Amino acid sequence: MMCQSEARRGPELRAAKWLHFPQLALRRRLGQLSCMSRPALKLRSWPLTVLYYLLPFGALRPLSRVGWRPVSRVALYKSVPTRLLSRAWGRLNQVELPHWLRRPVYSLYIWTFGVNMKEAAVEDLHHYRNLSEFFRRKLKPQARPVCGLHSVISPSDGRILNFGQVKNCEVEQVKGVTYSLESFLGPRTYTEDLPFPPAASCDSFKNQLVTREGNELYHCVIYLAPGDYHCFHSPTDWTVSHRRHFPGSLMSVNPGMARWIKELFCHNERVVLTGDWKHGFFSLTAVGATNVGSIRIYFDRDLHTNSPRHSKGSYNDFSFVTHTNREGVPMRKGEHLGEFNLGSTIVLIFEAPKDFNFQLKTGQKIRFGEALGSL
Repeated sequence: MMCQSEARRGPELRAAKWLHFPQLALRRRLGQLSCMSRPALKLRSWPLTVLYYLLPFGALRPLSRVGWRPVSRVALYKSVPTRLLSRAWGRLNQVELPHWLRRPVYSLYIWTFGVNMKEAAVEDLHHYRNLSEFFRRKLKPQARPVCGLHSVISPSDGRILNFGQVKNCEVEQVKGVTYSLESFLGPRTYTEDLPFPPAASCDSFKNQLVTREGNELYHCVIYLAPGDYHCFHSPTDWTVSHRRHFPGSLMSVNPGMARWIKELFCHNERVVLTGDWKHGFFSLTAVGATNVGSIRIYFDRDLHTNSPRHSKGSYNDFSFVTHTNREGVPMRKGEHLGEFNLGSTIVLIFEAPKDFNFQLKTGQKIRFGEALGSL
């Protein structure tokens, strides 16, 4: 009886061994992966992760039984070489298009993103030699009247993602998703043109920005879509004393991605301009994005963005206050300030009296020159 029972179980045992063998081999392989350096491990596990998210649900579930876990979608997206892709896109934008190809290419872009060419200073599509010139097209002078009744105007066309008072040193990039004020602006250092000492804590950092008693710190985030006017202007009368450039990633900054990745604006390349207006501290930050490695500030010829090499977390400071110019660069409300090469984001952080009121709604479309708020 025992022999017959064992004879019947023989094929089952052999089948179990064959089923178990791949798992043992895979366990050994995963064990080898765990001993690799982090860059090598990323490289070897990346293809499996891509398949995990592309294949039908559960297709690679057996791998979880042997200890494999996919890289998160956020980590997977962060591993995409967005800076390299943005530089390649920038080179492509500079290629001069044949005269006969310009109208169909630009017409497709206009149709896709809803561009209003009636506002452009030059409506003839054949005038723009390449995509870069088309993206940076100028507007007719009367297309964007500047509101003179309000103290702060929109520096660009776009959509309002968030606005309000800065609380607990956290700023909302979209509803419910915040980033650190200090991480975004960078540490304060005591120099001649920055009249506040280093902050010892979160609250003191915020308090050092608020230079006048009774004032509060406010913020406003404006998202520029690819079809929007890509230049940005001075939102008020102020003086720019300092520029800080953060080389970083160039991830997409559309509202969906901003909800997905915490502190997205702190990861991306950005140019922070700081100075003073009539109520105290004022700053405007231009945040780069995928295919928007080029951020240009018209009065800053030393600024070069999306360089091939950079150190993660580093930043470069430049002061516009010199021995011959003790104030900085004066900017008038509505004056041309800079431009993006596609769409991106503008973040305003400024101090104002407690009775400052925004005249906005989250998600609303806004155009350059329209009021953001006033006292």
